[in-house]
Amino acid sequence: MSSDHPPTNSESFTRPPSAGAKDATNGEMAPTVKESVMSPRNRKRTPLEAGPFVLRSLLEDVPLSVEGDSGDIKINCVEYWNGNLYIGTSAAELLHFFQIPPDAADPPGKPSFILASRLSPAFSESSSTNPGRPGVQQILLLPRAAKACILCNWTVTFYSLPELSPVFGTTQVKNCNWIGGLDLNDTHNEGGGGQSTGVTVLLSLNKRIQAVRIGEDARVIRKIDFAASVYSVRRDSFACVADSRSYALIDVEQQLKIPLMPISSLDDSQPGGALGQVQSIASTGGNGGVSRSASTATRSRPTSGLFEPPAHARSSSLGGFIASGLRRPESRQTDSEEPVFQEASTPARSGTPVLSGEGIDKALPAPPGTSAPGTPSHGQPTQPPPRSVTPTPSAPPILLKPHIASPTPEEFLLVTGTYPDEPGIGIFVNLDGDPTRPTIEFDTYPKQIAVDGGGAPDPSSSKTSLADLEEGYVLASLERELEDGMHYGLEIQRWDENPGEDEPAKYWLECPMPESGEPGEKAKVMPVGLRSVIGSEETNFQEVLTRLCKRRYHPFSSGGLDASTFSLKSQDSRTATSLERLRREKELFESNLDSSPDEESLPETWETTRNTEEEEYAKKLSGAVARLAVWSGNQVWWAMRNPLLLRLEAGLDFSIVEAEDASSAIDRKKLFAVLGSFKDRVEKTELEFFTFSYVKQRAGLLLFTKFLHSEEDPFSDAELMGMEQVLVSSQLDPRVVLSLIPGLRNEIMQGKKGIWVYGGVKTTLQHYIGSDNFGKVGDKFDAIKSDVLYFLKRFLAAWRKMKGFGSVADESEVFRTVDAALLGVLLEIDQHSPKGLGRMGSVRADLYELVDSGVDCFDRAVALLESYDRLYVLSRLYQSRKMAGDVLVTWKRIIEGEMDQGGEFTEGEQRMREYLTKISSQTLVQEYAIWLANRNPKLGVQVFADDRGRAPKFEPAHVVSILRSHAPEAVKYYLEHLVFGKGHTQYVNELITYYLDVVLHSLQTCQEAREATRASYESYRALHPPKPTYRQVLTDNAPQDDEAWHSRLRLLQLLGGAHDYDPAAIRARIASTGIDEEDEETGEVDVLLVPETIILDGRERRHEHALRLLVHRLGDYDTAVSYCLRGGASLYSSSVFAVHANIPPTPTPTSPTKKTKKKAQKEQQKEQQKDGTSTPPRRRHSLPPTASEKSQLFRSLLSEFLSISDVSDRVEQTSFLLNKYGHWFEVEDVLEKIPDNWSVDTVGGFLERAMRKLVGERRESEVCKGLAGTENLNGAWERAERLGKEGGVVEVEAGE
Repeated sequence: MSSDHPPTNSESFTRPPSAGAKDATNGEMAPTVKESVMSPRNRKRTPLEAGPFVLRSLLEDVPLSVEGDSGDIKINCVEYWNGNLYIGTSAAELLHFFQIPPDAADPPGKPSFILASRLSPAFSESSSTNPGRPGVQQILLLPRAAKACILCNWTVTFYSLPELSPVFGTTQVKNCNWIGGLDLNDTHNEGGGGQSTGVTVLLSLNKRIQAVRIGEDARVIRKIDFAASVYSVRRDSFACVADSRSYALIDVEQQLKIPLMPISSLDDSQPGGALGQVQSIASTGGNGGVSRSASTATRSRPTSGLFEPPAHARSSSLGGFIASGLRRPESRQTDSEEPVFQEASTPARSGTPVLSGEGIDKALPAPPGTSAPGTPSHGQPTQPPPRSVTPTPSAPPILLKPHIASPTPEEFLLVTGTYPDEPGIGIFVNLDGDPTRPTIEFDTYPKQIAVDGGGAPDPSSSKTSLADLEEGYVLASLERELEDGMHYGLEIQRWDENPGEDEPAKYWLECPMPESGEPGEKAKVMPVGLRSVIGSEETNFQEVLTRLCKRRYHPFSSGGLDASTFSLKSQDSRTATSLERLRREKELFESNLDSSPDEESLPETWETTRNTEEEEYAKKLSGAVARLAVWSGNQVWWAMRNPLLLRLEAGLDFSIVEAEDASSAIDRKKLFAVLGSFKDRVEKTELEFFTFSYVKQRAGLLLFTKFLHSEEDPFSDAELMGMEQVLVSSQLDPRVVLSLIPGLRNEIMQGKKGIWVYGGVKTTLQHYIGSDNFGKVGDKFDAIKSDVLYFLKRFLAAWRKMKGFGSVADESEVFRTVDAALLGVLLEIDQHSPKGLGRMGSVRADLYELVDSGVDCFDRAVALLESYDRLYVLSRLYQSRKMAGDVLVTWKRIIEGEMDQGGEFTEGEQRMREYLTKISSQTLVQEYAIWLANRNPKLGVQVFADDRGRAPKFEPAHVVSILRSHAPEAVKYYLEHLVFGKGHTQYVNELITYYLDVVLHSLQTCQEAREATRASYESYRALHPPKPTYRQVLTDNAPQDDEAWHSRLRLLQLLGGAHDYDPAAIRARIASTGIDEEDEETGEVDVLLVPETIILDGRERRHEHALRLLVHRLGDYDTAVSYCLRGGASLYSSSVFAVHANIPPTPTPTSPTKKTKKKAQKEQQKEQQKDGTSTPPRRRHSLPPTASEKSQLFRSLLSEFLSISDVSDRVEQTSFLLNKYGHWFEVEDVLEKIPDNWSVDTVGGFLERAMRKLVGERRESEVCKGLAGTENLNGAWERAERLGKEGGVVEVEAGE
């Protein structure tokens, strides 16, 4: 069956919006009554139906008449089974059509029908109780028995299936009102082929109901005493039947009946006391019972009061549920019986019978006095005339057609009302006759009803593969008076839900209007027939197929690649780079160099094959089963479940106002309403998953295109967040979204297989790209609005979180595109950020996080960062890939002054020095440490000196060698590290020479330096004691950036330390410069480097000269005393004088520790072993002085103190020296040197201590002498005592 047909007019019909009515299926707000009925523009605007059912053409232009002019001939009933369509007309003809499948070469084609036969069923004209000839009233197909029962003009005849050949001879049933009562619980009713058990049907005769089993023959198996029944629906052995006035429940097997409510609530002729009471209707005629199907025979029924014996009949009444006081006398039919199966009184007629003057095609019976009874009504049971009861004028009968349906195996739906043009009420009762659920209301009393879905069995369900089993609908054929006249259509509503206080949602579905013959002539409106057929038709919704079938999307198809603007910054120097890159990417794509191994072997027809596969897959999703037939005039349709996809799609289309500028006419509130209708709904089927995904994708695209042009009506934050969630959760390829922005399309990357999207999504994309709005977004990156950039930032960031998800198709190309686009967006936004490192939560921080976490589009990211002059961010990108060499190159570019727009890389040299300790490549470390040493020698040396680095350690000799070759200015700092930090004494002489050269060069070339040096001596000498040492004064007054000054301090530290060096060579080096001046008067040399000369004199044991310089040139008396105590060794070493904190580069300003010294000694010994040398013996100057040496030094110092020119200083220093260190002097020497004119008090302390020393020494000698005499006496006594004990011994020498 084809879906290619003109759209039908279907409107959602609800109460006013104040009732809060919603679609029972998807929850969206339906249009109001005024919108649905009075606005034909709305109907024309939306090509898709928003209601739960749609009409699809089954057969057009049914030939109701042989002559071609149908006249007043109408379709009374329709049946369908196994490709055979049977149509009964009011002309007493049965048309049989056979279906021809569509051409296999035309997949969307629809099947066609050919007329197989035109049959005129036989009927009896002897009936007097049923006047009129309504034509073919009913078609009952029995596939299991391969028989068909045709009710024509109150006569039943029997035929074979499917060709409709007469069976059972000329057997027919006269005066029959209805034939049916098939067991709806028997799911095998559709099976073909006859079975020995046959099929049981119910024949509604004027006097009783006959249970007939039809198989190889037709046999009456039971007679039920229920007269004038006109309709019956059976579940197993329980049937709900109706006569012209009321409903009743019958137990066919036990012959029990429960009278139910009247059809018309105005009919007061029903006995109210009998309602709900179990009554026996057993008769003596008939044996056997209605056989239950195999599927229901074992079904367990509750034992509590279904049909109890008459003695225990229930007293429950439905009168309170329907109306109180309903009365109807119960009369038993006592007329004589006549045979059920009779021979035809006349042979079967041929041709079209002569119709009676009765209105065969009239509507349902009107109130008394408006129409004659017995008129047919399109396939439902024809209302028979009243039997013989003549109503009184005061109480005319209200005749309404009964309607019975069975939505579930335990329930029946009965319709009651008052008048045909007044609302009808649907009442649900169970097999006990008790109400089971709330009633439903019809706008007017229905002509026909049918139930679909929910608990309904397959024979009455027309669900699609999308419909839920829980969704049950009631379809009612009725008429409605509107402003433009009478309308016939289907009112559709749910029967399986309780709307509570809200008005239930209703939908109005009309058949397509037939085309009128003359222009301007109004088409004739025809009543609508409705029936649930026994067969079914499997078909496909072409609308679903075309929307869900994936198609290849070409993002550059509009205008071609060369016609678009692809530069992010087409106004600057990066334009050529970007265009060149795009050209290469296009060539790369076309040549498939970037494709995966699986894509390299793609055949030429792979896209055609893929399209076919997608169509086949979508075809499975678009399948539907049709079981409801609808007809009007000479047209027949299927009433099919409208897939949820099309219903939601109709809501999307409803949000687009008809205008030339489509994107600007989108109502985003309606779009969000459609999305909210299934927000909390969980997908239960595969089709639901694809449906929700498709609707989200299309709605997201419509919202996004609206957002791109929302300057006058900007989106709120909540709307932006909602749009982002929709686009992300829909799994729409982000490359599709980017393709809508010309300035970002160049970032799209795709493999050879390209990008595949839903067909409906592709149509939406092409419509927008082909519009004028597409070029208004911004063909350059910097032309894109800021709010769009910020939205893209959030959207693309959300997509990045899905990396690694297996559900993402074309993962490589997708995330390369996402990373490139996100990086471009962040760079564009960050251009306006202040310089410096970004704070947490800022755009710059997001940019850092992006590059630090790694991007898939590495090469493109490098090009983007280069084009935006973001070198620091580029270095972070290299760090994420552990590309240390590129990081260092980039930092080098920044430090050397290349443009870095972000301005984040502050203290670049220090950061490079720290980074070099974190990499393991010794080659890189050496290369950039040398480069850094040339720019900043101190930092460069620290790289070589740092022991925490990951790279292999550098040998000191190798470092010194390469520094001398490539960074000579850094040699000094590295030697300082080796000597002061590591304790490598073998480099002391070299470092001393370096320091000495710096100092001498400064003094040689700068007269001011020489004068300042001499002035410092005078200044220091002028200080009054106590005063700091001269070394301390030098340290405290050292300028921070004076290299010569600091070099002199280091020189003094090394010369005064316990290091091995050649003092004579140093003295000669100083003398060679000629900085010392000779005094013309005295002839003495005026030494400029006094402290250095003092240390050298001490090394060379020229103590008198050293003391003379200390006392007379410097006036540093305390250092002179220390000189005597130490013997001239380590005069200015770090153990004596503190070194300024900022002088040593590494690691601390103090002298090497014991641990460091031991380690340095071991390393030095290893180096000496390699060189074949040994440690020299300890020199004499490094040994502490002896007591005699100290005494001699103090005597020399006394002589210098006594020669101080200033008398007060002379007396003070001499007195201090003698009083504190007098034990190092001899009294005679002191008394000889001290002038006679000095007061005794000046040396009183010394003399007193000396006298005490002499007295003490004399007394000590006396004590010692006494102790020695005592020892002699003890020895003599011991000898005498021993001789006395042992006696004398005479020893005679040999030879005597």
